[in-house]
Amino acid sequence: MVTNRKNERLIYLVFTMPATIAFFLVVIMPFAIGIGYSFVDWDGIVLNPMTFVGLDNYKRIFTDERFIASALHTLIFTLMAVVTINVTGLALALLVTSKLKGSNMARTMFFMPNLIGGLILGYIWKFILSDTFRSIGETTGWTGVFFNWLLDPLFALFSLVVVITWQMAGYVMIIYITGLQSVPDDLIEAAKIDGAGAFTRFFRITFPLIMPAVTVCIFYTLSNCFKIYDINLALTGGGPANATELFAMNIYNEIFSYNRYGYGQAKAIIFFFLVAIVTLTQVALTKRKEVQL
Repeated sequence: MVTNRKNERLIYLVFTMPATIAFFLVVIMPFAIGIGYSFVDWDGIVLNPMTFVGLDNYKRIFTDERFIASALHTLIFTLMAVVTINVTGLALALLVTSKLKGSNMARTMFFMPNLIGGLILGYIWKFILSDTFRSIGETTGWTGVFFNWLLDPLFALFSLVVVITWQMAGYVMIIYITGLQSVPDDLIEAAKIDGAGAFTRFFRITFPLIMPAVTVCIFYTLSNCFKIYDINLALTGGGPANATELFAMNIYNEIFSYNRYGYGQAKAIIFFFLVAIVTLTQVALTKRKEVQL
């Protein structure tokens, strides 16, 4: 019996070792090295010397107006995007799970934007929101709505929300569909017999029962919206006047544009812990709302 257990442990070790080694080399080791770089002043060039500055890089962050502005932009963008993505995704899930003809085709169409790369998606929408909108405005005279959104700081941020919603809503729709299909039909039928309306059935029965799906979707959208870079780069490039420069772009520019490797790495560490704290707090709060049958 003891020999069998030892053999099982050896088998587990053999099969998990490659993944463990890869995770250590690709994630743990670079992260640890990055923490070390955050305490030095370095331009990223191997031949140039590093100067140990201790916590000075972290202290600079709290007086960096551009980083604080990017943090505010990221917060506003993330709050708007998480709401619009989840509301749209849930609405689409309710639509395609209803008695709608061609629901399978609708699912495919709604999911397809998620298959398009962020850079390509950003360039496509850049053409739509700039040239196409301007042409429509000039033709119809509705220049108050149809103009180059990317030249206005507020509308440029809204543009990012629109594009990320268009890309991710179809993905979260699939998760919500799984949650909706797990709701027992007899509960819905019993509520109908008791005279509960559609809104009452949804908010009193369906929504509490799909809270596990809500937890997953909010976690997914929250973490991805905080980390967005490719769409930000392709659609607005951080403009106009850095009005849409989000967290990831600010860190990238600090390291690769301004050659402040140590300072940029300190920003990345702060960014990592901020995202971790927010997402873990969200998971803890939403899990409390889950209902067990």
